Amino acid sequence: MYDWLIVGAGFAGSTLAERIATVRGERVLVIDRRDHVGGNAYDEPDAAGVLMHRYGPHIFHTNSDAVFQHLSRFTKWRAYEHRVLAKLADGKLVPMPINRTTLNRMYDLSLVTDEDAEAFLNSRAEPVAEIRTSEDVVVSRVGRQLYETFFRGYTRKQWGLDPSELDKSVTSRVPTRANNDDRYFTDTHQFMPLDGYTAMFRRMLDHPNITVMTSTDYADIKDKVSFRRMVWSGPVDEFFGFRHGKLPYRSLKFEHRTLEQEWFQPCGTVNYPLEDVPYTRISEYKYLTGQVHPKTTVTYEYPSAEGDPYYPVPRAENQDLYRKYEALADATPDVWFVGRLATYRYYNMDQVVAQALATFKRIEAAVPPTSANDTPRSLAATGD
Repeated sequence: MYDWLIVGAGFAGSTLAERIATVRGERVLVIDRRDHVGGNAYDEPDAAGVLMHRYGPHIFHTNSDAVFQHLSRFTKWRAYEHRVLAKLADGKLVPMPINRTTLNRMYDLSLVTDEDAEAFLNSRAEPVAEIRTSEDVVVSRVGRQLYETFFRGYTRKQWGLDPSELDKSVTSRVPTRANNDDRYFTDTHQFMPLDGYTAMFRRMLDHPNITVMTSTDYADIKDKVSFRRMVWSGPVDEFFGFRHGKLPYRSLKFEHRTLEQEWFQPCGTVNYPLEDVPYTRISEYKYLTGQVHPKTTVTYEYPSAEGDPYYPVPRAENQDLYRKYEALADATPDVWFVGRLATYRYYNMDQVVAQALATFKRIEAAVPPTSANDTPRSLAATGD
């Protein structure tokens, strides 16, 4: 008998489990269909002993002091500023996002100031009457040649759609800079968990009021466990039995390689925007972790239409379909929908933690602490 069932042991579920167990003193069962906690941020030593991320690189960054301070309860940090290079058709490696160095290397220019770079970009930019799509965002800022060089092929591979078919939010996430700042992120807090993400999650869930069951699917236990309230961090359409049809998601396939050499590439991630290259990027984990090891492990990422859901596809018709599920979620008592999949949002890790902490505040305001006289519910009473 549990006060809360939490489906999913990633950032959303683990953050709420810890808050509910610690602050409210209530009993929590956390389940995950995978064989580990941590969701997509799970990391582990591979056979060679190199600490790597099973689901591709996860780089923590945030401007939120509250999120950073909260996670600091469960980990020490290693300062890390992520850098990305893009490999062009002529073999050149240039910084991504586009900055002044990128322009100088591509065009053999000698742009010296931010004003020089801005003037060059403005000379390339093409006016767009209304910014609606991801193509509009880039073309209106840097022009068609830079758009085709860096964004069109990469986006087609990543999303299976042309940028002209995607919401403007996709490419709006990637800035264009006139300075020489070659960091991928510019957030106030840029760190990696010192002992890895998995160690952080295990500390977060190490509480006498929390029971964790991995390799456990919701459907397998819904008739066997009783609870009073629930947090769902899986796909919202799955919770409701795909009543209105499936929400589109993109997935990823990973090829992990351990190499008999100390380093493989010059930075943490190299992007491959050419459409005829099947993978989108290669990441090398020792840059992220700071680990000293005679071997190195890299991951090739291949976007896919099939597999575990990773990214909600940002198109207007998908948002219309999501709103039908959102209405069902809002009308479902005692179930809280949190996280990227449950709210169909393309969130970063820190945004998921912020959403979970905000959800906990709403729980505190709306839900009285559990009484011994409260009536438990069967898992079978919640979804389809």
